[in-house]
Amino acid sequence: MSGSMRSAALRAGYRALIRPVLFRSYGADPERIHEAMINLLAQVASSPVARGVDWLVGRANDPVTVAGVRFAGRVGVAAGLDKDGRAAMMWSHLGFGFAELGTVTAEAQPGNPSPRLFRARRSSGLINRMGFNNDGASALASRLAGWGVRRGNGAAGIPLGVSIGKTKLTPIEQAVPDYVRSLETVHGQADYVAVNVSSPNTPGLRTLQRAATIEELLAALVARARELDETPIPVFVKIAPDVSWDELDQLLAAVVGAGAAGVIATNTTLGRTGLVGADRLLASQPGGLSGAPLTRRARQVVARTVDQGLPVIASGGIMTPGDAMAMLDLGAVAVQVYTGFIYSGPGLVAGINHWSRDKTGRS
Repeated sequence: MSGSMRSAALRAGYRALIRPVLFRSYGADPERIHEAMINLLAQVASSPVARGVDWLVGRANDPVTVAGVRFAGRVGVAAGLDKDGRAAMMWSHLGFGFAELGTVTAEAQPGNPSPRLFRARRSSGLINRMGFNNDGASALASRLAGWGVRRGNGAAGIPLGVSIGKTKLTPIEQAVPDYVRSLETVHGQADYVAVNVSSPNTPGLRTLQRAATIEELLAALVARARELDETPIPVFVKIAPDVSWDELDQLLAAVVGAGAAGVIATNTTLGRTGLVGADRLLASQPGGLSGAPLTRRARQVVARTVDQGLPVIASGGIMTPGDAMAMLDLGAVAVQVYTGFIYSGPGLVAGINHWSRDKTGRS
């Protein structure tokens, strides 16, 4: 069976057989289902089943070097899918070329009250207001260290990035030392760090995207990274899709000025365009919208961002292999998936791997 046929069969099988059962389990609670999925993947990673998944899905095989980090393939796990890194040793078996864990904060925190995750099924979207629920940066670093993961050693089979955010109880005025503390905690295990200043679910967080503020924050992180290692850990920044073009241009100029290694575009949106049918009833739910409703805007932001000359990892609205290829054709060096993986399963990853390697002749 060809790569394209296999990936299509995987996607069709997941949608027809696995997804209906999965979406009805645990009282159809999306967050409980998500947690169960992560726990299952964590258990499978150390079992013979993982080798069977390797055979079925296929490993990433279109390597690309981004900011000095060699990704095994062009498609990675987006932040939020595996907040505490519990499934970190499984993602390579599912065909991913890299994985971004987190978002973690300097202190453990419970996040926002439940319910906080909503499935917009007719629109192929999700709305979340999780609020950086996580066990803390130290817990993630310890978990990875326990598996022998060190920066650059490939123990997880693929590079692992870590997304860091501001602790909710930390005042905005103290954001810089809060982020620096997280960087110090995870730099020994992470292959890169992504600075999350664009989640809509922590009060005041997006104010850190203002040009002067983000330049100060990133400059501090880049400087500390240089102090910690002879070869500094690359520092990326994840941006929101809701900024105006003028704001984006100023933001990107500040990112370049601070010496950041690259940009991840984009986070979830506060907009509700693209919700259809009964999903419109979810429009009043606070939180960030991801999935197909974000596809068009994310492409627009990526198209404008790549002109700045920094490496861009595209994230947001990547629901099909064609969506991924559109981002790569715009100039993104790699893509990340979350909502698309929830709706289409590992067949989406296999399909992107096939397209990126064979259809365009990239190697």
